Amino acid sequence: MEEIHSALASYGITVALLCDAAFQCVPSIPAESDQKLLKERINRALSDQNVTVLITGAILLEDTLITKDPHSIYASDPLWLLADEILGIAIAELIGGPKAKLVFTHYDQNKPGILATLGPFLDDAMAGLIAGCMVSAW
Repeated sequence: MEEIHSALASYGITVALLCDAAFQCVPSIPAESDQKLLKERINRALSDQNVTVLITGAILLEDTLITKDPHSIYASDPLWLLADEILGIAIAELIGGPKAKLVFTHYDQNKPGILATLGPFLDDAMAGLIAGCMVSAW
């Protein structure tokens, strides 16, 4: 689990920032127990090998298609690019089931917090992680 945390940290992504992003789309201030529950759920999801493989795929795509070539056609997240959405949806549903797909769409469209700073593959992967954990935590 430490490896995926390190890989995400290299992009400035922490569990605390993911929780902040998750709760930016919630109409009321979450209780401390809700914040703790979400952090635990994210950490549990990041210990799931299937989730980490999908996130690693997003990292590799980000590195290969965008970081190495910032002028790549993928850097602007073109409308025809669906692989990033599919990756995010897969992560969301793996963690939270079919309902998480709807929550994923909400986070993907609003891009709260750290999501707004990430490239097209990582923002959708992290939106999927948040969505799945939000659905499964409550």
